[in-house]
Amino acid sequence: MLDQYDLLLVVLSYVVSVLGSFASLQLVTAIPEAVTGADRRRAILFAGLAMGGAAIWSMHFIGMLALQTDMPMAYDILGTLGSVVIAVVACTLGLAIVGIGTFNFDKLLPASVFMGAGVAGMHYGGMAAMLMPAEIDYDLNILIISILIAVFAACAALWMAFTMRGLWQKFGSALIMGLAVCGMHYTGMAAARYRMTGVTPESGFAGSLSGEYLGIAASLISVAVLFLSIGVARWYRLRPLVPA
Repeated sequence: MLDQYDLLLVVLSYVVSVLGSFASLQLVTAIPEAVTGADRRRAILFAGLAMGGAAIWSMHFIGMLALQTDMPMAYDILGTLGSVVIAVVACTLGLAIVGIGTFNFDKLLPASVFMGAGVAGMHYGGMAAMLMPAEIDYDLNILIISILIAVFAACAALWMAFTMRGLWQKFGSALIMGLAVCGMHYTGMAAARYRMTGVTPESGFAGSLSGEYLGIAASLISVAVLFLSIGVARWYRLRPLVPA
């Protein structure tokens, strides 16, 4: 089958991933400075949503849209929603581990594993939600490499986020995290082998989403991530550092 990528959408997927990562890392660095437990939990939750929901989930589906094939393709809605839950929960747990208390390398490794698992879980969960007249087999070696890319790049991004506090350092960390998300996604896609069956599986009770609507959703998500980044940056600058 035809299997190539739209370069503009590939670039867009990276840009969206970087914006979502930047918004998340703005909140991550505010976690240790929170003056109440409620503020800390709120920062962790929103950081997990920004990273798992925006940086990872939106990037993945824009990347899926970038894949040009000559077969009909749709996405199971329930499976797609499940994949975003995996990403948000894993990222929230990872950020909670590294963000609470004093930053140290004992926390960095498990946090990186959770973050990497969030990226991988998002990707392969989203792939399982694809409805097409083919089955997917994976090259195990490439699949393992894709997960290692996610874990090691997440480790580097988190280290930069908690040791380099300047704006440009945060942006550099977001660039690296964007590479982690995109690198894992496109390496994971390279691991996939499509075996044509001629039969498209039925969607779950929640129905399915066609590729055309996915394009509209990807555009809306891109705009939402941009506004999220701006809003989080403003909150970070104006938030009170002492109890009212």
